[in-house]
Order: sequence, then structure tokens, then C-alpha cells
Amino acid sequence: MNQVPMTTVGAQQLREELDYLKHERRPAISHAIGEAAALGDLKENAEYHAAREEQGLCEARIRDLEGKLSNAQIIDVTKMTFTGKVIFGATVTILNLENDEEHTYRIVGDDEANIKNNLISVNSPIARGLIGKMQDDEVTIVTPGGETDFEIVKVQYI
Repeated sequence: MNQVPMTTVGAQQLREELDYLKHERRPAISHAIGEAAALGDLKENAEYHAAREEQGLCEARIRDLEGKLSNAQIIDVTKMTFTGKVIFGATVTILNLENDEEHTYRIVGDDEANIKNNLISVNSPIARGLIGKMQDDEVTIVTPGGETDFEIVKVQYI
């Protein structure tokens, strides 16, 4: 499997979730299965079947997180020499030249993306249009709403 870029913050969040699932959630589910099994007939025991289903979902998420972390290429942009170029992990402020709206985004991995927190995936149309460009460049980005012109106002490696 190919390596997947991830910020140090994103990797830490996945590790924390994995730790929670393995050391808190998994034992709690096992306990719930034991208690439900003690209630008797397993064929018609809804609590038992619900706990087993939850166990399956938990184990699948654990495998997913372990896979993502094992294939992660963790990039700490704060340790890179600032060049003014938009790269993975950079925080970029852009100005929409059509309506003068300014937006600040951090370019992160797919699993970290959260537009409400201004974290955009490196694979999003905006990030793909910005990667490799320099501060003060004007770029045209094809978005679902059509082509939009932006100016890169500020690039930060924070």
C-alpha cells in the first residue's frame, strides 16, 4: 500500500483514538457480551447480538486505524525551511478575486480534513490548485461551482 501523507496532529489524533478503542472500548464491549451471555438463550438475546455487532465494528475500526498509521508518512511542516511555497501541511490564506472574500485553510491528509475547522484535504480541488504555488501568486481553481480566481495572500508553515 502506498504511503499516505498525514500531519503530526492528525497522526496523534488517530493514535489517541486507537488507544481508546483498544484499552477502553474493547474491554467494555467484552464485558457487555459477558453480561448479555449470562442472561440465557443467545438466539433471542438482543443485548448479546447488539454487543457482538458493536464488537465487530470496533475491531474493524481498530484494523482501519492500524493500517492507516502503518502507512502514514508523517510530515511536520514546522521543521521545514520556509520558502513561501504552498506544500502539504501549510496554512494558506487566499483571497477570492471575484467577491473579495478571504479564507484561511490548512492542507492536511484525507483523514484529517474538516472544512468546519478550515482543514482541507490535500486531494481537494482547492488544495490541488494551490500546491506548488507561491505567496502572491494568482491561481484559477476549478471547483464544483466552476472556475474561481484566487490570490495567495499568505503562506505559513505552522
